[in-house]
Amino acid sequence: MYPSVTPPRQVKIGAAAAFAGTTPRAIRHYHQIGLLPEPERGADGRRRYGYDDMIRLLWIRRMAEAGISLDDMRAAFDESGDIEETLARLEESLTTQEADIKRQRSAVGRLRAVGSPQGLLSKLVTDRLSHLPPGALRAADMEALLVTERIFGPLGSALQASVYIALANHPDLRAEEDRLDAAEAALDDGVDPDDPRVEEIAVQRYTHHMALMRAITAAGLDTADDELFETHADLAEEEDTQMSALEAITKMPYDFSPARMRCMERVAQLVGQDACADS
Repeated sequence: MYPSVTPPRQVKIGAAAAFAGTTPRAIRHYHQIGLLPEPERGADGRRRYGYDDMIRLLWIRRMAEAGISLDDMRAAFDESGDIEETLARLEESLTTQEADIKRQRSAVGRLRAVGSPQGLLSKLVTDRLSHLPPGALRAADMEALLVTERIFGPLGSALQASVYIALANHPDLRAEEDRLDAAEAALDDGVDPDDPRVEEIAVQRYTHHMALMRAITAAGLDTADDELFETHADLAEEEDTQMSALEAITKMPYDFSPARMRCMERVAQLVGQDACADS
């Protein structure tokens, strides 16, 4: 008994894509990279795919679903690749993906628990700030922690969190921080770096910094920082090392005027002098 439906000898790219579970665009890409030989075109100028084409396309799709790269597929079809080496690379890739998924699930969990963008910071930072009441951490604070985490990693950001914990617990220090931020912002391009206001604000910022450090010490946050560093000192070794901290700093843009930069330099000098005097 003959079947009532006669299969076609050849099909167009749309039908081939539908059967293989892919798209015409993907098939054209396979042609471009030499993974799937391009069949001859029919009288209407369109490609026609036969049995052998479809079999190869199905194998490509199965290998793609297994996570095998296009380059490894090509080597497999050419029988020029080491299958064990390919599988080892695939296993390594899957392990990385599993770790990525675990991190993503952890981030989603923190977001649910915190209920704010603060949960997007690393667990080390989020845990450090977990005791603060809602709204205690400002958007600018989170931005600073986000940048620090990108440059110095979660440990560096977690250590910096002591500053924002102290500010959240001392309204007078927070008020002074806001006043100095506004004063520094006023040092725009119209202010000469040698303007007396630059030195005045730098001294005030230094004084505020020292008051902040005293508040951190009084609250025992410096001891917590030491314990955190000792516990997670090896964390930096696990971070992405494609870009050094110095290189990262040079790539983060800030629209600071020469006067404001001079003010920041003077604060750093004053703090450095104080550190040298204590040593």
